[in-house]
Amino acid sequence: MTTTIALASLPVIVPVLVLGAVLKLAAVRRGAEPEGLGGLGPTVLLPERLRRPAIVLCALVEFAYAVALPLWDHPLPRWGAVVFFTLATYVLVDLKRRRPEAGCGCFGEVSRKPVGLRSIGRAMTLGLMTLAVALSPVTAADLVAGLSWTMLGWTVAAAALVLLLSPEIDEMVARMRYRAPCELREAPVEDALSRLTASAEWRERRPLLVSTTPVDTWRELCWRFFVYEGRTADGDAVDVVFAVHLDGGRHAPVRSALVAADGTSLESLPESIPVSA
Repeated sequence: MTTTIALASLPVIVPVLVLGAVLKLAAVRRGAEPEGLGGLGPTVLLPERLRRPAIVLCALVEFAYAVALPLWDHPLPRWGAVVFFTLATYVLVDLKRRRPEAGCGCFGEVSRKPVGLRSIGRAMTLGLMTLAVALSPVTAADLVAGLSWTMLGWTVAAAALVLLLSPEIDEMVARMRYRAPCELREAPVEDALSRLTASAEWRERRPLLVSTTPVDTWRELCWRFFVYEGRTADGDAVDVVFAVHLDGGRHAPVRSALVAADGTSLESLPESIPVSA
């Protein structure tokens, strides 16, 4: 029985660990300020300078267990995972008591909902699953060899239980039902810059640029503007202004214009693009 539970638990534990690690690192990569990272689970209890390293360290530990559990039957990673989820349960209980407004941060910015019984119950459930794996060491090879309808049923039940205990599902459903207008939607500067450098406008204007580092950038409604120092074929100093639409994915419209050093427009951006004085 323990072996069956262990085999059914392994394909649930590993994706949870990987997803948690990826979304934590994504939250750090987005460049959130330490104050913002403080809303991501137990990091709220740490000094600001330690929050980012703590999230990265936790993500790396999750990645390590996600790789080791299905490939290595040594007791170290298995009992280490049991300790990891046991500590996670304790920390969530303590976090709920000391900072009831903080989210668990289990899946990065998606887990901003205040810690509740579901988050704690999920950590306990995953802890029990890893305990089963520790008591009955199984690997990915055992999983393939023992594949059966019974094991598949147990796996589906385990996954359903974890999903039921995941408050992030409610947040995802709410986001799917309501999509904020482009003007109000968050749009990281890095994403707009990536779209810009992949565009035909960038390739056309690239020979004019003195540097590929923008000297100014700002957002207006659904457009992100970038200004670069440039020089024409005649040697005149100009500003090369790019405008990237924020609601078009990888194929977002990109516009550009040249502005002389004295502020005179050599070219005009489309009138539909609002530009501040």
